Amino acid sequence: MTAPDLTDPTEAISDAALLALSRRRPERFGEIYDRYVSEIHAYLGRRLDRQAADDLTAEVFLAAFRKRETFDPERGEVRPWLYGFATNLISLHRRTETRRLAALQRSATVHHGAEHSYEERVVTRIDAASAQGRLAAELRALPDGDRDVLLLSALGELSHEEVAKALDIPYGTVGSRLSRVRRKLRAALGGINPLHGDTDG
Repeated sequence: MTAPDLTDPTEAISDAALLALSRRRPERFGEIYDRYVSEIHAYLGRRLDRQAADDLTAEVFLAAFRKRETFDPERGEVRPWLYGFATNLISLHRRTETRRLAALQRSATVHHGAEHSYEERVVTRIDAASAQGRLAAELRALPDGDRDVLLLSALGELSHEEVAKALDIPYGTVGSRLSRVRRKLRAALGGINPLHGDTDG
């Protein structure tokens, strides 16, 4: 099979190869942006809000562009690398995320038709309306690291390995944090698992 021509903009190449190419041809970084901007924007919007997502999406890709020389394909793929930047920026906006959870906790109903946060989509899996407040309170009370692991896994749909790369933590830590969070949420909801459908891998 013929190797992809890295100088041909019409030739599909891997994320890692494209990022490497962008080091000498910066305009090619725009293709990384095009591949992941919608996904990263959606993730940020569900954790924070639309305005913050608009602002932070640009910051994610600006940070990635500036640090593209440091990307090491031996340590993981480009996708979790970008989620790492997103998570770091979210950490600077914890108040916004906490306000969203607090509002959800106070709300008695889930509003349909709007773009829902992950927490709202989790709530729709629970029949009892009274469980909504308990779930939101538990999510709000989670340590930042546990919440990041949970939402990267459930909302970003990253694998355990990708979460570990995004957060620069050991693989085993991802599994232990997710197990702890799931047990805590199930206990808070009287045995209901709001994360059914999630896998451990």
